[in-house]
Amino acid sequence: MAEYVQVLTTAGSEEEADRIGTALLEQRLAACVQTLGPIVSRYRWQGKREREREWQCLAKTEARLYEEIEAAIRAVHSYEEPEILAIPVLAGSRGYLDWVSASLGG
Repeated sequence: MAEYVQVLTTAGSEEEADRIGTALLEQRLAACVQTLGPIVSRYRWQGKREREREWQCLAKTEARLYEEIEAAIRAVHSYEEPEILAIPVLAGSRGYLDWVSASLGG
C-alpha cells in the first residue's frame, strides 16, 4: 500500500494559490488540490511580527512525490521561504486512496 500525505502550503493571493494547484495537477503530482481562504496568518519573520491574509492549499498525494511537489511549489511561489508541510494520512477510505494513486503520474 502506498504511503499517502496531504501537502499544505499557503499563498499570498487566491490567484497564486490557483497557480500552485494548477501546476500540481498538470504535472500529476497531486490528485486533488483544495484552496481555503482567505485565512489570517500571524507569524514572526525576520524579527518582526506579521499579520497577513493568505490562501491555504491542501494537496492529496503519495509521499514518494514529496520532493517533486516541493520543487513545483517553489517554482511558482512568490515567498522567499514558503510553508510546505507534508502531513501523513493515517487512514482513508480504500476507494478514495485508490483514486489518488490512479490520478498521479508514474
